[in-house]
Amino acid sequence: MAGALLPSMVVEAAQRFRAWFAAEARALFERFDALLAPASPCAAPLLGQTSLLLNGRTVPLRPNLGLYTQPISFIGLPVVLAPIDQAGGLPLGVQIITAPGREATALGLARRLELAGIATAPVVG
Repeated sequence: MAGALLPSMVVEAAQRFRAWFAAEARALFERFDALLAPASPCAAPLLGQTSLLLNGRTVPLRPNLGLYTQPISFIGLPVVLAPIDQAGGLPLGVQIITAPGREATALGLARRLELAGIATAPVVG
């Protein structure tokens, strides 16, 4: 609905940018099987948490938690998120990003991180 309110030239510019960005990202997979990237700017938030400290500023949690995942979703690349345990702390998320059609590679890398004891979800309770 929000896009319906934008002028057509803004929508066309956004579509051109998306196509360019997707092509640039896909070109990386000519050299690499997968990319690792942070999934969020902070460790997993606590239940009920509504804000986080980001670059020295307190900002709303929900719109800022996906800062690193949104660009990848925007261009449609397959992603697996693996929780990386921090000793005694809440997990950090890492994105395992692959080219379209290579989902098995992302899942396989996530499984290898799990088997190595690197990707683990904390037991809550």
